[in-house]
Amino acid sequence: MAVTTWYHRDISRVVAEDLLAKAGKDGCFLVRDSESVAGAYALCLLFQRHVHTYRILPDDEGLLSVQSVQGAQAKRFRSLAELVGAYQQPNVGLVTPLLHPVHRACAEDKEDEEEEEERAGEPWPVPLSRVAANGVDGRGGTAASTGSPGRSLISQQLQQRLQEQVHSSPASDFMGFMAEYLSQHLPQDLEALRSGDLQLRHLCAALVTACRGLHSEIDFTLAGLETLAKVFGPPASPRSPTREQRAPLCPQGLLSSDPDLELLLSKISTVNHLLSSLEKKVLRSLQETVSKHNLALPGAAAAPQPATKPLAVQSFEVKAGKSQRAALTVDVESGTVAVTKKGSGTPEETIPQDKILQLIKYQSVQSKVRLVYDRDQHKSLSRDFVFPNARKREAFCQLLQLMKIQHSNLDEPDLISVYVGTWNMGSTPPPRSLASWLTSRGLGRTQDETTACIPHDIYVIGTQENSLGDREWVEFLRASLKTLMAIDYRVVALQCLWSIKIVVLVKPEHERRISHVNTSSVKTGIANTLGNKGAVGVSFLFNGTSFGFVNCHLASGSEKTHRRNQNYSDILRSLVLGDKRLSAFDLTLRFTHLFWLGDLNYRLNMDVQDILTRVTKREFEALLAVDQLNLEREKNKVFLRFSEGDISFPPTYRYERGSRDNYIWQKFKTTGMRINVPSWCDRILWKSHPETHVVCNSYGCTDDIVTSDHSPVFATFEVGVTSQFVPKKVPSSSPECLACIEWESVEVIVKTASRSKCYIEFHSYCLEEPQRSGENTSQSCDTPGFLRLAWSAKHLPVLHPILSDLEYLGDQHLLLSVKGVESCESYGECCIAMKSMIGSMAQHFETFLFHRGEETGSMRGCMKVRVPTDRRRTRERLY
Repeated sequence: MAVTTWYHRDISRVVAEDLLAKAGKDGCFLVRDSESVAGAYALCLLFQRHVHTYRILPDDEGLLSVQSVQGAQAKRFRSLAELVGAYQQPNVGLVTPLLHPVHRACAEDKEDEEEEEERAGEPWPVPLSRVAANGVDGRGGTAASTGSPGRSLISQQLQQRLQEQVHSSPASDFMGFMAEYLSQHLPQDLEALRSGDLQLRHLCAALVTACRGLHSEIDFTLAGLETLAKVFGPPASPRSPTREQRAPLCPQGLLSSDPDLELLLSKISTVNHLLSSLEKKVLRSLQETVSKHNLALPGAAAAPQPATKPLAVQSFEVKAGKSQRAALTVDVESGTVAVTKKGSGTPEETIPQDKILQLIKYQSVQSKVRLVYDRDQHKSLSRDFVFPNARKREAFCQLLQLMKIQHSNLDEPDLISVYVGTWNMGSTPPPRSLASWLTSRGLGRTQDETTACIPHDIYVIGTQENSLGDREWVEFLRASLKTLMAIDYRVVALQCLWSIKIVVLVKPEHERRISHVNTSSVKTGIANTLGNKGAVGVSFLFNGTSFGFVNCHLASGSEKTHRRNQNYSDILRSLVLGDKRLSAFDLTLRFTHLFWLGDLNYRLNMDVQDILTRVTKREFEALLAVDQLNLEREKNKVFLRFSEGDISFPPTYRYERGSRDNYIWQKFKTTGMRINVPSWCDRILWKSHPETHVVCNSYGCTDDIVTSDHSPVFATFEVGVTSQFVPKKVPSSSPECLACIEWESVEVIVKTASRSKCYIEFHSYCLEEPQRSGENTSQSCDTPGFLRLAWSAKHLPVLHPILSDLEYLGDQHLLLSVKGVESCESYGECCIAMKSMIGSMAQHFETFLFHRGEETGSMRGCMKVRVPTDRRRTRERLY
């Protein structure tokens, strides 16, 4: 594949069809990666305004052939280039020969070059993809190489072995240097070795380059160790000798010939000696201190665990009725709400939590609430209360919700609270206290002081440019929460990619409810090989509810909007999270609740002085109208159907470190001055399945954590969860006692230039295994670029859930995927809530189709979920 610009790598089907439509000529073609078979390709060919897709499959020997070409015997080829060349001839089984290649755009490569210029001077590893371009290209072709065939073969074999190790090695970026050595310099070392030179000079040079950063790190560590050693006595060893004073630490020959490597080995030896002797030195010093001052060493008794802090009784001033002033007192621990008239010392009425039937928030008056409760067995009463403001009303409602949960007789929770935080730490250590961040206090929509210290069930902390060690950061967070909440939170997961980290912590009582934990990471730095930009993710089940969390750091720069969009698409495509059976589905459809956080780096399209003026006047709406993320979402380019809380806090980037008074919008780099306009770079968004419960209670940023040029951002959520359902009655096997899902019709419109026949695949946790429909019964192309498909009832399967109880089925969702019969690739996926479909009459539904982050069409139809009469009992929910 010397020149294969018609190979577009992993672009989506929709993008491929758009490129061919723009080219417009019969015989236009391109090759992309297959979406349905790993390691396979898709040949896309335009003929008579329609795109025909052929699968290219490798056999056991790695030879490639085009699948299902009617009237022609399958031919096998060594590379894609050879295959494409053969099918440029007429009468070989395609609808038309491959005549006009559609070339890959080079805009992304240009952006990579610009990012490399910005990083000039930093010792980034060499991407393996570039090495492959100089050796084996990984797609069946071989680039030209110099040297003898024997040495080339050795180099290729070693590269292959290295490539196999890269996927599992934590030092995969370091391996980039070694890959470059194997492809470019190994033959030269082999030639020198053949001549009797044992120095391996090119290997030494590669190791020196790869280990360049170790010198400063070891010097820093060494200085600290020696300082600590001096505190407890004379240093165990003199300060590292100069290069001239050092004796060789390895036999003369292979690696000792290079002075830089010799110096590095000597430093490592010194660190090793200090670390091994330091513990004995400190122990001896402390023993002498104890003996000298006659101190007694206490026994190593374990410190008692602090008890969970009881919540203080909270009181709210309200208006009861038309004008009467009163106080509402909430005692979460005792489970009561007391109403006391102003001026009276005793409560007028005390309402136990089990008597509270309903809490209704007025939409017309944001500070008003109606409390419905039982006064006696035969009569309920409702009273209206007006709070000083909406925040106080929300605090009261949260306390009542907490009280109901705490005193509920339910074995499993219906509602949990989730805290999500994101912070670009700016490669500096955090301050001693993160209290304002972890308790959602600062600017924007923040927690009221009466509820700020209520502990959340789950904490999800995402950071970027975090210079702390992984374990050090986790323990710092746990210690911070223990100080604030007196709870020893458990670690569910930690996932890191360079300095991008995500930590998930959970209350101890929920630890047993967490299962199926998965973690993943994706690099989107230069050429998608560097982890300075990218994403980390965690997914798990909380009882019967699936959660996904993604923390990302996207491309920087006001002009890089398209690159950020591409980063988002790459993360969606490559992040491996959730149920493996749903891996073919869009990432945003795999979870009941998906939260996306991080330094998204989208900027404001406005002159910097105008931005500063509007920030001073707190005219945020005008700024949000030119926010790149909002604009791209409106164009359906990124974060389709995601939600975000209202932004009522100032831009979180780029502040002067040490204060929050000034924005520093000029940044001087080796390539010149760069303008960084104040922007809301740090965001938290979410997407949930239809007809589920999620409420954002706060969304803001801190104003007192000033170590970074970004302010930490927080959001808190009230999330409905489902239990692992256990039926109250033994399931019956008779047909009349089983629930079923019946379809009357389905109609689909997909964005495609293909005329392929399709089928629908049905997935759900309530199904024993995925089900499949027959081929569509009709199709038409009324609108160019769109295909209308329809299925009648007899071509759609009747689905039988594993359980027939109404309560169980009301929590379930169906995931549907429309796939091509020939390619088995998805034309779009969607999610349908079963709750609204339950009944004896068929219900209409309509929803959008998504694929790889794009909206690809729509689906509508009629269906019903039939539930046996003896399985229709449900229990009361807290939401």
